Amino acid sequence: MEELADKKKALTLSDQARIVFKWVLDPIAVFFNRLGIMPNTMTILGLVGNAIGAFFLVQGDFLFGGLIILVMGLVDTLDGTMARLRGESSDFGAFVDSVTDRYSELVIFCGLLFYYISQVDWLAIALVYLSAAGSILVSYVRACAQSVGIETKVGLLTRLERYLVLVPALVFNIPIVGLWIIAIFANLTALQRILDVRRQFRSKSNQKRGL
Repeated sequence: MEELADKKKALTLSDQARIVFKWVLDPIAVFFNRLGIMPNTMTILGLVGNAIGAFFLVQGDFLFGGLIILVMGLVDTLDGTMARLRGESSDFGAFVDSVTDRYSELVIFCGLLFYYISQVDWLAIALVYLSAAGSILVSYVRACAQSVGIETKVGLLTRLERYLVLVPALVFNIPIVGLWIIAIFANLTALQRILDVRRQFRSKSNQKRGL
């Protein structure tokens, strides 16, 4: 029972969302599979779509850019589901998906950065930088932990939470609010993961001493 509870705790909001909305995602994924679209193609389409959304952000059109990024969020969830239904899930596919997710986030932040540079809004520029840095560090800390045999998924603001903060902020034309939240809590999430890795290392060390 304790192991099952630990597994549930290890699930991120993204993992839980895929389970909850499986009944919606699976039929859509089946449809695209029947069209002959490959999962990795869907991954690239998501990146291209986010780049288009970022283009509108550069123009200051937060509503349309936000709506495009919203749609791309659905596309992003489909590649893994499509691969699973095709029986083609692989570590390389997960790797490509993860890397593309980081590029998508950076493209979106880049769009906001160019817009605020054009407005000479130094506070907003700083918030975009801190948001991008925190977002990348959340994933980087986890990757570094995995490289030494530690898994950490804890944190207040993983990718889906950041998405759920940023998209409404764009659509309702209050991007600064979203940036403040991400700038603060993404970096706190990275710190949470660093502390979690430290805790796990200490736990392993204590176990070895007890043997």
